[in-house]
Amino acid sequence: MNWSELGFNFNRTGGENARLYYKDGVWSAPEFTTDEYLPIHISAACLHYGLEAFEGLKAFRGVDGKVRLFRPSANAYRMACGARKLCLPEVPEQLFVDTCVEIVRRNMEFVPPYESRAALYLRPLLIGTKPCLGVRSVDEAMFVVFAVPVGPYFKEGIHPINVIVDRRQDRAAPLGTGDVKVGGNYASSMLSFENAHNQGFAAVMYTDSVEHRYIEECGAANFFAIKGDKYITPKSPSILPSITNGSLRILASDMGLIVEERPVDIAELPTFDECGACGTGAVISPIGMVYDLQTGETVHYGSEVGKVSVALYNALKDIQYGRTQDCYGWTLIVE
Repeated sequence: MNWSELGFNFNRTGGENARLYYKDGVWSAPEFTTDEYLPIHISAACLHYGLEAFEGLKAFRGVDGKVRLFRPSANAYRMACGARKLCLPEVPEQLFVDTCVEIVRRNMEFVPPYESRAALYLRPLLIGTKPCLGVRSVDEAMFVVFAVPVGPYFKEGIHPINVIVDRRQDRAAPLGTGDVKVGGNYASSMLSFENAHNQGFAAVMYTDSVEHRYIEECGAANFFAIKGDKYITPKSPSILPSITNGSLRILASDMGLIVEERPVDIAELPTFDECGACGTGAVISPIGMVYDLQTGETVHYGSEVGKVSVALYNALKDIQYGRTQDCYGWTLIVE
């Protein structure tokens, strides 16, 4: 494989994937296959009522040649939260982690080399498989894990993106499913994303669905801002707890920044020194400009990545690629 041509897309899967089945109150042992299609009943609950949750995590080949999974237990916990909200069977943490580790082992040839700046992306998927033409919880499910080699999000190096504030579509509602990683949250933001993309913007900055005043997420990622010696990120019951954001908050605190997790008024945007979106894909997507569709106002942060964002980005990537000691216990080496 020509790793230098590998883009940040999810079209090519790796070798083997895992399937586990839940029935009669127990999970089966993993089955491993190269088949990329799932046999599923036409009336499976996941197809009709959205009973599905998923995760995303990466394995990195480090500077020392070792392969590291980044925080798989955190992904296991978040999927369990989603399962509880959707009334799906939970995947035990150890079973989740062991399955991810085994998929990395079975797809070692697809883990890109260190110098490529690429990674092996893992997609754990939990779906309700019981035939069910009726709105109710189900007691049959499938847990799937597959792998996709992906190139760096910013192929030419990290650089700022332009985003738009579009209040015409809400991503999630309070007390809804915004705090768990389920497909419905992404379906509800698809139209606004397409509109933004067609206007030349990389992402939509979403506001709360009640007052449309407070920042929630930025595209499919958490939002953060730097203001003086503060790392500020929104707090809301409809924001997905980003594992990347949680990691950055710890790193920011250890760098001497004051971490504030609180409601963030969109009117504060002009007061920030730096801001960005953060998630598994890019780690940090610095924001260079925000355009408010409703007010017509534009906030510029410049064409260069802020120094704090660069420091946080490098600190996290250094841990993921084994360039520095992992004093937080975030990485799991796959032998």
